[in-house]
Amino acid sequence: MGLPGGFDLSAFVAATLAEDLGAGGDITSAAVIPADARFVGTMASRDAITVAGLEVAAAFFRALDADVGIEMLAQDGECVAAGAPLMRLTGAARAMLTAERSALNTVQHLSGIATLTAAYVGAIAGTGATLLDTRKTIPGLRLLEKYATRMGGATNHRMGLWDAAMIKDNHVAVAGDVGEAVRRAAAAGIAEIIVEVDHIDQIEPALAAGATRLLLDNMAPPVLRQAVALVAGRVPTEASGGVRLDTIRAIAETGVDYISVGRITQSAPAADIGLDFSPA
Repeated sequence: MGLPGGFDLSAFVAATLAEDLGAGGDITSAAVIPADARFVGTMASRDAITVAGLEVAAAFFRALDADVGIEMLAQDGECVAAGAPLMRLTGAARAMLTAERSALNTVQHLSGIATLTAAYVGAIAGTGATLLDTRKTIPGLRLLEKYATRMGGATNHRMGLWDAAMIKDNHVAVAGDVGEAVRRAAAAGIAEIIVEVDHIDQIEPALAAGATRLLLDNMAPPVLRQAVALVAGRVPTEASGGVRLDTIRAIAETGVDYISVGRITQSAPAADIGLDFSPA
């Protein structure tokens, strides 16, 4: 599966390696490893995971050894068992050791996101609800992290502030009321207007003013069920706020169309992935 459009892989790899190498380079490998030494390496998962980021990891090794041999043993989006090999490498030992940490950091982080996302997706299977990610991403890594949520089975929400309006309580406070905030967005020619509603009585004013989706914020399942019935399919509904793995099923069963979860990017633990080398 290809990386997201607009993501500059070469620039990301160059910046990451520059951060690690600094002005002095990999002084340990240069001192200890002969320049002509070659390694064979296998990257493997130590836990059952959903894989994401292998193409990025491979790019670090290629950046330092154009002739490195890489055999992909898994693919992004694949669920693998503990102990499963992900990638086999053959090439210059110094280059492999220099690229190792950057490659592992990336694939561990992205696979961690994909794995947690897959758990949330599995928890709502069969309900008809769709899991969405959020903008709660590490600055500079949004495209990669949202790619990882897709590998885990989620659907991307807004990529930024530019691709849809999302009217929240602070916007409403300045505009005066939810209807006025929505009318201003509609008057600006914005096609997609998502409106966060905290109370049932905000639903009709938001819809009357032109909301195209309602974000039902921090509502308990009984209130969500009431809100979904009131909307009656006029626009899609999205539940958000404090959603956890142990609560998402009950939320999905209220009939909402979407559930957005910041935890899948903000709180995902890194996957346990290792890379073992031996002389070639």
